[in-house]
Amino acid sequence: MKVKLLAEAYDPWQEVTEYQQSLHSLKGKFGATAVFVGTMRDFNEGDDVNGMFLEHYPGMTEKELAKIADEALLQWPVLDYLIVHRVGEIYPNDSIVLTAVWTSHRGDAFDANRYIMEGLKSRAPFWKKELLKSGQQRWVEKNTDGYLPADST
Repeated sequence: MKVKLLAEAYDPWQEVTEYQQSLHSLKGKFGATAVFVGTMRDFNEGDDVNGMFLEHYPGMTEKELAKIADEALLQWPVLDYLIVHRVGEIYPNDSIVLTAVWTSHRGDAFDANRYIMEGLKSRAPFWKKELLKSGQQRWVEKNTDGYLPADST
């Protein structure tokens, strides 16, 4: 079980591979690994975005992320999890967040991973300041629900 915050760019697939290779006691025990990788878009709320600064509350952020993941442990038979999240300056195409869950079966893996990701987006103490193409800066006041708005197709 691991939560990690990084101020520099990272390769989410390398993080998953290295962590999974370290799970010696779980070899042969898991049959499913669900992975979610969130990447920075170059648009938000109808505006072009050149970058953002992601602030957090050190210590509290990691604690809240672990609490969310531990709640998933109570609901699904999760064998292990990994959460990696960027902080600081982030640019389009950078990986922002990685959540990975190891379980015996795929349904539990998908459901637990979704629970962790949705909890992270709604409860973890992160604050985003976007740098718009126009040169303006703005704080993001709310996260999306994770679906493409119906009127944007």
